Amino acid sequence: MTKKLPFSAPQLSEIKAAYPTPFYLYDEKGLREHARKFKQAFSIFPGFKEYFAVKATPNPFIMKILQEEGFGADCSSLAELILSEQIGVLGENIMFTSNDTEQNEYLKAHKLGAIINLDDIRHIDYLEQTLASEGGLPELLCFRYNPGPLREGNAIIGDPKEAKYGFTREQLFTGYKLCQEKGIKRFGLHTMIISNELNPDFFVETAAMLFELAVELKEQLGIKLEFVNLGGGIGVPYLPDQQAVDYDYVAQQVMLEYQRLITTNDLDPLKIYMECGRVIAGPYGYLITDVIHMKHTYKDYVGTNATMANLMRPALYGSYHHISVMGKENQPTDHRYDVTGSLCENNDKFAIDRQLPEISAGDTLTIHDAGAHGHSMGFNYNGKLRSAELLLREDNSILEIRRAETLDDYFATLDFDKLQTFD
Repeated sequence: MTKKLPFSAPQLSEIKAAYPTPFYLYDEKGLREHARKFKQAFSIFPGFKEYFAVKATPNPFIMKILQEEGFGADCSSLAELILSEQIGVLGENIMFTSNDTEQNEYLKAHKLGAIINLDDIRHIDYLEQTLASEGGLPELLCFRYNPGPLREGNAIIGDPKEAKYGFTREQLFTGYKLCQEKGIKRFGLHTMIISNELNPDFFVETAAMLFELAVELKEQLGIKLEFVNLGGGIGVPYLPDQQAVDYDYVAQQVMLEYQRLITTNDLDPLKIYMECGRVIAGPYGYLITDVIHMKHTYKDYVGTNATMANLMRPALYGSYHHISVMGKENQPTDHRYDVTGSLCENNDKFAIDRQLPEISAGDTLTIHDAGAHGHSMGFNYNGKLRSAELLLREDNSILEIRRAETLDDYFATLDFDKLQTFD
């Protein structure tokens, strides 16, 4: 099976004439259409808001597109907060969810008016001390819940009991009560216990879990939550035969739980938030790389000018990313290859034993579904340089939205002059 592309082989050849490979290419039209579909499905909820997980694709041009489609920003670091600030995403359009957080990050989040989502009960006092000169705790606080043995995670994010994130159930109630006593009146509740999940019922179960907690918080503490953040974790159908999550089905089933638990317990309206990143941008980004060598030893190897420094998911997780050989999309996939990069690491492979058309040096490969957790996870091992990011506009023009790194960038933090006096 194959996957569709928003560009043709001749069109890509024209792009390559101006921008050397490897590079990332994002599809603006596909990204906007998908964002609208996602937002429409969940707009049945009062005050629904999607906070795009900036860590997935921390590029201000991608973020700006999503801002124009009504998305906020889910941030987890100082740099991500600054990116949001730069594109004009401010105030409660930012959800700041971090862990092992430093004071300067909390200060920046507070100054931007972001919703601060605490990861640990001890951070209540830490935040209060941090913001002492700013008037103390903010008027709105959110807590991240880790259900531990009460729920199962999945392969990527792992067992919730082993996760470093979030409050236990007991800590959750203690934390809300403590903040009540400190005068806080506005509260939210958040969880994130899975990643890249394609089972739609998992998200419905997560919503029901949070709604049940909302009911208990009202009964035990008299707290009426302002919102619940269902987290992200909706997966990408990386394999050609996998089915995408049906947003309408998830929204409708969550609405049934909302009516059963929230409406009947006089907690309506309760705002519903989400923080998807991967599923929003993942399918609309492509890593473009050229084949520079063919090697035939115990196996047949396709050597590319990209490496796991450009896209590390296959090496890190054993993840599948579909590969199109440009101009050969309709040829039989009757050759078996390992598709590799040039790092001094044997796991520097984009595919292992992949059935592809016959490949020759000079061919161009398009690696699909790389629009999230792709460029953002890049690194400089072996002195490899991060690639450019390009945007395929809706009018088919190309905009460079991040230039490629240079050797000057790589060496910028070193002072070679000191070597002259080093002894």
